[in-house]
Amino acid sequence: MKYSEQIKPISYLKANAAEVIRELGEQQEPLIITQNGEAKVVIQDIRSYDETQETMALLKILALGNRQIEEGNVKSAKTAFKTIRGRRKNNS
Repeated sequence: MKYSEQIKPISYLKANAAEVIRELGEQQEPLIITQNGEAKVVIQDIRSYDETQETMALLKILALGNRQIEEGNVKSAKTAFKTIRGRRKNNS
C-alpha cells in the first residue's frame, strides 16, 4: 500500500463522498485527507477500523505481559495450574 496514492484534499472528499466511501469499502485502505496542503485526518472503512482496534488491544495485552515479565511478576505454569485446580475444588 502506498500512502502517497491515498492522499486527497478535503475538496475531493466533499465532491465525491459517495465514491470515496464505496472505494474505502472495496480497497480497505485508509485515505488521508488534507486541508490547506497539510494532512488533517485519516478515514477508513469500518471493517478495517475494527481490525485496527483488535490489533491495538492485542498489542496492549502483549505490552502488559512484557512489562509484568520485566518486573518479575510471573508464576511458573506448574504453580498457575495448581492455583486454578485449587480454586475449582473449592468452588465444587
